Amino acid sequence: MADRDDFARVADPYRGELLAHCYRMLGSVHDAEDLVQDTYVRAWRAFDRFEGRSSVRAWLYRIATRACLTALERRGRRPLPSGLGAPGAYPERGPGPAADAVEWLEPFPGPFRGPFPGSYDPAAAVAERESVRLAFVAALQHLPARQRAVLLLREVLGWTAAETAELLDTSSPAVNSALQRARDRLRAVAPREDATAPGLDDRTAQGFLDRYVEAFEKADVAGLVELLREDVVMEMPPVPVWFRGRADVAVFLASHVHRFGPGFFRLVPVVANGQPAYGTYARAADGSYHADALQVVDLTAGGIARVTAFRRPVPFARFGLPERLDS
Repeated sequence: MADRDDFARVADPYRGELLAHCYRMLGSVHDAEDLVQDTYVRAWRAFDRFEGRSSVRAWLYRIATRACLTALERRGRRPLPSGLGAPGAYPERGPGPAADAVEWLEPFPGPFRGPFPGSYDPAAAVAERESVRLAFVAALQHLPARQRAVLLLREVLGWTAAETAELLDTSSPAVNSALQRARDRLRAVAPREDATAPGLDDRTAQGFLDRYVEAFEKADVAGLVELLREDVVMEMPPVPVWFRGRADVAVFLASHVHRFGPGFFRLVPVVANGQPAYGTYARAADGSYHADALQVVDLTAGGIARVTAFRRPVPFARFGLPERLDS
């Protein structure tokens, strides 16, 4: 029998990775935070009955996963604009109005701690970053809830078919079948592997990103376009319209994003979904800069493959960013 006084000591180290797990399941940081809190309340109440037949980590994941599955019974999937329909055909017209009624996929602050407290495994850290990349989490939204759970438990967490079956109250063959269907569905909806693999060393990538920031702040559309892949995607939730292709994105940038000229935007680097990201601030009449969007960038060896600009309201504080910058 476990002692409740030991609960915080043995359970708190897993809070960060449980948040990432619930985020992958739900596509919402806010909902994930609520579910993790609920997981810890349930676990604390039951801790004196915990007999140690599994690790505390596995026990917490069981509680969290079941809570996520229950929550998903009442929720639809959280898409990005590119998951809803064809790209916009008239970039000169602008993005149009926001679709505030849609529950959009949210960005995730991180990197976060690796999967095992008190240790650092570079390979595991890379795997953890990849498991919260926007493209992967957006693809997960196309899976039914139980397939989503099976895929994450088996391929992200490394659970066996038997362990997964026990959690889901099903059989190992059913788990293996669900895993295969999930893999098939992801191959149908996810970007090509070469569209998300970084393929750049750190120094080269940083130089590329520095050029992006400089061109964006100078409203240098030509300089920005040079950094984009030919098949680049730009999307701006909660606006449902999105654009594909260097030519259309260039028209949109010139006619709408950078129409105010150099100095209108300032970019502050952060990390979101394990990817380069920028808190983007727009200049106000008094010369100060106010939070405008959080850009998450997919950088590949061939250039920038995708820019997802999460527009207001974005919880800048969650990413350690202020709401305002002085001039």
